[in-house]
Amino acid sequence: MIEVKNVSKEFVSPKKYPGLKGAIKGLFSNEKVAKVAVDDISFSIAKGEIVGYIGSNGAGKSTTIKMMTGILTPTRGECLVDGINPSKSRKKNAQNIGVVFGQRTQLWWDLPLSESYTILKEIYDIPDDLYASQMEFLNNVLELRDFFDKPVRTLSLGQRMRADLGAALLHNPKVLYLDEPTIGLDLVVKDNIRKAIKEINEKYQTTVILTTHDIGDIEELCSRIIIIDEGKKIYDGTLDHLKDTYGSKRKVVMEVKNTEAVKALDLVGALHISEENSNEACFTAELDEAKNLFTITFDKHRLQAPQILSAVMEVTEVTDIKLQETELAEIVKEIYHHGTTTGTAEAGGGN
Repeated sequence: MIEVKNVSKEFVSPKKYPGLKGAIKGLFSNEKVAKVAVDDISFSIAKGEIVGYIGSNGAGKSTTIKMMTGILTPTRGECLVDGINPSKSRKKNAQNIGVVFGQRTQLWWDLPLSESYTILKEIYDIPDDLYASQMEFLNNVLELRDFFDKPVRTLSLGQRMRADLGAALLHNPKVLYLDEPTIGLDLVVKDNIRKAIKEINEKYQTTVILTTHDIGDIEELCSRIIIIDEGKKIYDGTLDHLKDTYGSKRKVVMEVKNTEAVKALDLVGALHISEENSNEACFTAELDEAKNLFTITFDKHRLQAPQILSAVMEVTEVTDIKLQETELAEIVKEIYHHGTTTGTAEAGGGN
């Protein structure tokens, strides 16, 4: 459905100089500075996939999306959406895509929502029968009826996001681009939006590209994610592969009876780890004497929770235990921090 082939985007701007003299110099200077926003990115997305496209602010996410929607033309490389070059056939491409930007709206602010939809019906030249059936489906999935006749400016943020999602889906696009679709929403509304996206994807096999900082959106909706950093793709694969490969840290929290015994415990010796190979890379330990909590963060590829629990139970009674996997947000932070390259990160469903 989507092919992005060795795409790069550079922005050229006048060179800026510091201070008042620099500002004056800039008025007469012809020097230009080129900034690479997207650097030789390639991936393919199949029909019906929901793909999370994530990265930190300024990583190049929005620039990539704008090239896929036809707003920007790549400096090098090529984008194809359903066989169409978006920047060369903008009108034809617009018939195939829907776009929702969390901070913007495509609805008419002072008009009732119903009239905004009527205008969009005419813009997309949607036949009456298809419009009626699509509106029935969207009303059921997004629950638009309660505010369908209200002016857009009177809608709450959650209502407006549902209305914008409905507007983007009115012409039943093949591809849906979602940019922060749940930003600022409460948990109940977020859950409803996510359910609606899932249902739309299942009914129409709509391909969904999701950019978000909300890790919950990724975990709820996406089986595959693409991570971009400083304009380069650094990971393209399944969510499970990402967690298994980069989420090697686990945490076991034990409530213990005797903190003094735990303090005296030689955990390296009890776990039969050689001193030269431990280097605190295998595990770290933290004791909260006020709460009687002993917390071990360990590498699941080198240690197992039963080993740790057995060692602690040799010296004291354990009254409660909780095992925690590494959260996806922490994994993504680690990838950014260590600058993982595409060659080592790409696996399990990538391009």
